[in-house]
Amino acid sequence: MLVFAGFSGTLYQVNTTRIGLHFFRNLAHFSFQNLWFLAVAYIPLSQLFALESSTPIWVALLAPFFLQEALKTRQIISVVFGFVGVLIIVRPDVSHFNPAVLAAMTCALCFAGSMMANKKLTQDQLITCILFWLTLMQFGMGLVTSAYNGELVILSGINNLWVLTVGLGGLMAHFCITKALALAPAVVVVPLDFMRLPLISVVGFLVYDEMFEWDVIIGALFIFFATLINLKAEQKQSQLKS
Repeated sequence: MLVFAGFSGTLYQVNTTRIGLHFFRNLAHFSFQNLWFLAVAYIPLSQLFALESSTPIWVALLAPFFLQEALKTRQIISVVFGFVGVLIIVRPDVSHFNPAVLAAMTCALCFAGSMMANKKLTQDQLITCILFWLTLMQFGMGLVTSAYNGELVILSGINNLWVLTVGLGGLMAHFCITKALALAPAVVVVPLDFMRLPLISVVGFLVYDEMFEWDVIIGALFIFFATLINLKAEQKQSQLKS
């Protein structure tokens, strides 16, 4: 990050004026990542991806409290549809409570918190400053949590390849979604993100012997339509402003 900022001449952008909000944003994002890795070990990939897709619903619900944005009728409808979808996927059963499902749901909530904090930061913080504190803070959080039990794991062998794959995959995903949003409206791009669900269902079936679950597909469709309603409302609002 320092090398990038040095070559691009943007190191001057780094400041501490919103350090508290930077910390909240990175704590939420770091929690999201760790909860995701916890959930992926215990629940089917399709279920995890479907629950993760509920993030826009949490953003719509929490935005009035954190961003002072009014919750309009379309957004209320999208929240209702989204929660119905989540309930169909989770199938709440007190007698057989699954902590990994709660981790997946909390994962989406944490990511929503990270997104809202990021939106507030972009009002007066430049990209190098945001990425600098993201890198530094999450590096520190990673060291603290990995050394919590006094067992800082040093990777070896094939594990290095898997971690490299995760890192490159995450980096390319961020690049692709950012580029897509620069070329097309969010109302076009975001629904395409739901293509991950059928793709990951196929991967889960072929690689991990996970069965197709129709309730996950149906619940994901509810979440998809909820997100689409919310995006349509944002597009209409943007057109009125312009």
